[in-house]
Amino acid sequence: MKKTLLVIGFVWPEPKSSAAGSRMLQLIELFQHQGYDIIFSSAAKTSDNTFDLNSIRVKTKAIHLNDVTFDEFISNLNPNVVLFDRFMTEEQYGWRVAEQCPNALRILDTEDFHGLRKARELALKQNGTVTIAHLQNDVSKREIASIYRCDLSIMISEAEIDLLTTQFNIDENLLYYLPFLLDPISEEKTESLPSFEARQHFITIGNFLHAPNYDAVLYLKQSIWPLIRKQLPKAELHIYGAYESQKVTQLNNTKEGFLIKGFAEEVNEVMQKAKVCLAALRFGAGLKGKLVDAMQNGTPCILTTIAAEGMFGGLEANGFIEDDAISFANKAVELYNSSELWKAKLQNGFQILNQRFDTSNFEEAFSLHIQELVRNLKTHRQGNFIGQLFRHQTMQSTKYMSKWIEAKNK
Repeated sequence: MKKTLLVIGFVWPEPKSSAAGSRMLQLIELFQHQGYDIIFSSAAKTSDNTFDLNSIRVKTKAIHLNDVTFDEFISNLNPNVVLFDRFMTEEQYGWRVAEQCPNALRILDTEDFHGLRKARELALKQNGTVTIAHLQNDVSKREIASIYRCDLSIMISEAEIDLLTTQFNIDENLLYYLPFLLDPISEEKTESLPSFEARQHFITIGNFLHAPNYDAVLYLKQSIWPLIRKQLPKAELHIYGAYESQKVTQLNNTKEGFLIKGFAEEVNEVMQKAKVCLAALRFGAGLKGKLVDAMQNGTPCILTTIAAEGMFGGLEANGFIEDDAISFANKAVELYNSSELWKAKLQNGFQILNQRFDTSNFEEAFSLHIQELVRNLKTHRQGNFIGQLFRHQTMQSTKYMSKWIEAKNK
């Protein structure tokens, strides 16, 4: 029997621009292996970086916000599963899905826990540590309501599952750990990568529309890079990322070796030229695609605790984890200068990729879990009474706001 998955995207996937884009393609492939026909829909505009979904046998459908045409579309499609890409799309379309296709399994792909990212941003602005008050922000409240309204939420980080179950008392039956899904890296591939001697300079990479990435570049510019440059006067820091704005471009300084390179057409190429990757994130959440890019290309990292969160499990990091600017800079210089240390950290990266993110370790279990949920959906929903409350008409402010906008637009 034919099975259909509708993905409702916050944006169209851009795997060359962000980890979120790569992640979405991983999820699509996972469902294709389960035999699903997939339709990807979004109200966002496409860009030059938008991935051609038709090339991987995924149909596309442009949809509109606050518009009854979506009801007609999904009712005719009648999908078995609906995947919301981030909680904002669930707020917009979740109630429409529930009304038109009540028997469809509703899955939320959180990407990362946005409420945690917001909490860390608030704490950073106050020069403090994250407290319960920071965590209980408006974004957390919206996102957790969305988690309850869905049948399952996919979490990319074990640290975030721990936070949601301990701090917010969310039933772990509503959450599912599914990290980055990668092909194992072969010995042949690792041996073909450029050597320590063939590389030079430092690299950092990240979509500039993502606030934590812009903050990290500022932090490098103001606090870390001057300390590195003092010890390595000929070294350069190459900064790559999609969607650079004027405020990013103006940070470029050739004299200081602080070079804004903009969009990387081929991330593997630029990562393999660099000797060390710097991930100086001071807030954020989820898993960091830049670290996967670095490990896959044999580029050890210096990173903050926030950048490292959820990546390594009990394994040794592919570099050094430092939160103090002076220690961060000193370790960067040490790693840059020591061939022996560099090679050891390089091997750690390969081990992490193969032990923690191998697709084959997750694919079958996830497939069985989805099948089980579909079979026992009624019972599963009865066990989520808080979700029923949030779907009750008295709690559906987003639904009635949308209806009001729809009526106003007429």
